[in-house]
This record gives sequence, structure tokens and C-alpha cells, in this order.
Amino acid sequence: MKVSLLKVLFKLKLKPLGLSLLINILFLQGIIGQSLPVNFPVLEENLRRNQLADFSTSNASFQLRPLQFQENYPFSDTSNINNPEFTFVILPLLSTTQFNSNRPYGWGDFGMIPNVGLQQYFTGGIYSKWKFIKLQFQPEIVLASNKTWFGYPSDFSRTVNLARYLYWNNGDYPERYGSGGYSKFWWGQSKISFEFGAFEFGAATQNIGWGPGQFNSLIFSNNPQGFAHLTLNTIKPAKTFLGNFEGQLLSGRIDDSGFEPSQHPDLNTAYFAPFSGDWKYVNALAITYNPKWVPGLFFGFNRTFQVYREKMGNSFLDFFPVFMGVTKEQFFEDGNSVEFDSDGASQQISVSFRFIIPKSKFEFYAEFGRRDHALNWREFILNPEHARAYLMGFKKLITLSKSNRFLQIRAEMTHQQESINRYIRYLGEYGGLTWHTHTPSRAFANHGQALGVGIGVGSNVQTFEFAVVENLNKYGILFERLENHQDFYYRSGFNNTDRKPWIDLSIGFLFDKQWNNLLLRSKLQLINGINYQWQLNPNSTPDFPKGENLFSVHSQVSLIYLFNK
Repeated sequence: MKVSLLKVLFKLKLKPLGLSLLINILFLQGIIGQSLPVNFPVLEENLRRNQLADFSTSNASFQLRPLQFQENYPFSDTSNINNPEFTFVILPLLSTTQFNSNRPYGWGDFGMIPNVGLQQYFTGGIYSKWKFIKLQFQPEIVLASNKTWFGYPSDFSRTVNLARYLYWNNGDYPERYGSGGYSKFWWGQSKISFEFGAFEFGAATQNIGWGPGQFNSLIFSNNPQGFAHLTLNTIKPAKTFLGNFEGQLLSGRIDDSGFEPSQHPDLNTAYFAPFSGDWKYVNALAITYNPKWVPGLFFGFNRTFQVYREKMGNSFLDFFPVFMGVTKEQFFEDGNSVEFDSDGASQQISVSFRFIIPKSKFEFYAEFGRRDHALNWREFILNPEHARAYLMGFKKLITLSKSNRFLQIRAEMTHQQESINRYIRYLGEYGGLTWHTHTPSRAFANHGQALGVGIGVGSNVQTFEFAVVENLNKYGILFERLENHQDFYYRSGFNNTDRKPWIDLSIGFLFDKQWNNLLLRSKLQLINGINYQWQLNPNSTPDFPKGENLFSVHSQVSLIYLFNK
């Protein structure tokens, strides 16, 4: 007789400890079920924390997501007695309400847009499995007030505006999504797939999460809405004599937003290069490796290509460019890469590791990526920092009075700003493009939001969190420092003026709580935008320069309801 994962959770009416332990136990089973959306509030963080507290609960790398819930049995009601191979589950309901007071803030929120005012996200659905066929239907709804706000000013010089529009014209990151309220219904975290052994093949619209980051990912994350794609992937670590492997190969469609970048129509008329109206084909490959001899060590390799469909060929390598060589030199003979660079295809590559030390309840990780081919291996060795971005972080659990209560300390830094080599490579201090911008294939984005890092083009961020955690409950405080659009700051020449970098300093208060079937995640973040939008205070003078600051509030409340049968 078989019982679904959620059926077990609700039939037992588990308290927080019971729910946490059951999820851990289910990770020991070998059969795969419905997937948990990337960065799903409360649950994914808890699963990763449980692995750190007791490594025997899971051998997943957490570098390829969505994670897949493991089910021991399908339903036990009478309708399934004669059909034990059928599963039907009602998926958790998730409702997220977000508020920004004076300017947009926040990322990694399933396609919620940069918004001032209230914004609402809602998802729920069903999962079913019959023999080797799996169906997950989990649509999403986003509603946003989409108010006007003080964004990029209209009174900068032509030189500054050209610098700003360099990134907007080689990207797709609009300040505001239209002129009124915003609403969007999407297939969301839906998927249909066919399972065979440790693999599955399917079609999905769900978000993809690659890399070891807790707060950001260089390649794919849940920052924008998901995109339609075909996928061939592992559904559990594949065991070999060398260790465990996980992998995913996907091909899909991403779209431009269609919105002009600035809220000032006169600036867009003067500087903006309109979209072609075409869609982009994206091909991506990810592989992770867990050596047999070091159980807590995971290595990752990710590669993506994107190209507008009208510029795409029809050969095998046009459809699967991830299998091409990783240097430019092999694609032309005259030493000139201009023709290759102008063919429309742009790539990103990242390598990563995650290392868990179970005895210390500690993990640390890093990811390094490049958005441009090296000319050859010599050029890569001499200049590895060209077109790079990176992130690194850690998590530490300190046992408190109870065995299941911990002080959780975690931190992460993400750096997208161009390296100092721009002074030599570009014969000046202006620099080139930056992470998630490309030419001529524009942004590595879907509907106006970066597929990976959501903090802003050329921005850097450092996040530090202290929290007391017990099963699914958390009480904590978060500190964050965000350096906004640093590449634009230097390209515009602001560094040679009285205008100082725009830095957001913030403090956040975290509260997660479980009441039987209902889970709450909440955050209240107070943000002081120093030198906001690189503005000068009216009292500023050349002798005593002073920036204009902006205080704002960001709050987010998520309610998760787990259904009984």
C-alpha cells in the first residue's frame, strides 16, 4: 500500500519536529516525486540546513534545482488499492505579499516585477504520476500596483546618458513595466515528464536553479518567471565507480520584455535601441560531480548559449552550441574574432564547488563565471578575470540548548563589477559590457529580469544573516550592502566628479513560523540608499560634496498552506 508525501504529512498532523524529521527520512528513499520549486520559501532552506545538521539525510548537491520530493507510496485510499502505481497530490498553496515604499528592492521572487507599492504572487496546483509519466500543474499569478518612482534622472549630460543606455541597449532591464497596474498569469512551475531509471525527459515552464548560492545564482535562479523548455536531466544522483553525478541539458525560449527602460520618454526616444520583436533560443548544460572518496565535496560546471532565432542556423551545433569548443580561435582562421562575435550567439560558463563538513555543521562554496569566450587558452590564463563574475559564501550551525535548535550564521557575496583589467583591455577606464549583458543578443534575461543574478547590472552585494532556527521556525536579523550599477558609475566618469557610488545599506528582521499545516515566512527590511541615483544634495559644494539619500522599506510575507487529503 502506498501513501503520498503530503498525505503522510497531513495524516499525522505533524508538529514542526515531526515534519522536519519526515522530510529527512523521505530523502533516504530512492523514488522521486513532485519537484520543489527553486528557493521555495521555508522548505528549501530547511532541507539544506538538515543536510548540514545530518549529512546522512541527503547526498544531493543542491547545485541543480528544483529539488525533487521523494515519495515512498502513492495514495492509500480505496480508489488506489487496485491501481497502486498511480499518485495524486495537491501541492502546497503559496501566497506572497510584497511592499516597497519609495523604490523597488528585492529579487529571487518567481517573476514578481521591480515594483513600488503592493505586489501579490500566488501559486498552487496538483501533481500526479502514473507508471513512468509525471505531470505537475502549478500556475502562477502576479498582481502589482506598478507605481511611478524616482528612478534614473533625466538631467544628466549626453555622455552620462550614453553610458547608461549602453547597458540598457545591450540588456533588457526596464525600470517600470508599463504605465499602469500590472498583472500576469503564467504556467509557472508546471512540467510533464517521462521517467526512466535515474533520468527523465520532459517539457516544463518551471524555474531552474543552478549553482551553490543561497541568495544568488550566476546562471539560473528564480529571479524572473520561468521559461518554456525541453529538459533531459537526472532525478537523483547517478552512482558510478568514481562517485555521484547529476546533470541537465535543456533547450528553451526566452523573451524580451518589450518595455522601454527609462521612465522618461524623451530619454528613450533619444537613446534607446528598440527590440527586434524576435525571441531568443537558449541552450544550457549543467553537470555536478561528487567524488566517491570525499562525500561532502561537490563540483559543478554550467554552460549556456543564447541567440535570437532569426540569427540562428539549423545545424546540430546551432541547436546544441553547449557542445562547441570553449575558445574562439578554433572558429576562424585569420585571428579576427569580429565576425564570430557578431553572429549573435553569446555564452556564459561557470564552475563551482560546495564543501560540507558534517562534524562542524559547516559548508562553504564558490562559483566563478565568464560571459565571453577566451580567444585561446593562453589568453584565458593571462587574463582570467575578463568578463567574469563570482560569488562565495558559507553557512554554519551552532547547536544551542536543544539538539534541534541552532544558531544559523550564513553569508554570501556576489560580485559582477568588471575587474581592474578594463584599464588596459579597453585603453581607458570606460570598460566594456558586464555580467548578464551581451551584444547583439542583449540581456541574459526573461521578460525583463535577469535569469541569474537579480541585484542589477554591474552591481555587487554582501549579505550576512544571524538566526535562531528550530525545524521550520526561524527568528533572525539580516545585514545587506548593495553597490548599485558600479560599471555604469565608472563608465559615466562619475568617479572623477563629486558624485559618489550609490550604496544601499539595510537591516532586515526575519520571522518564520509553523502552525500545523500553515507556514509563515516574513521579512521587514529598512534600506538607506546613500547617494541614491548618484544625486547631489542641494547643499553640496565642490569643497564639501554631499550626496542625496533615500530611505525606503521593503517587506515580504509568504503564507504556505499544506493540504490534507
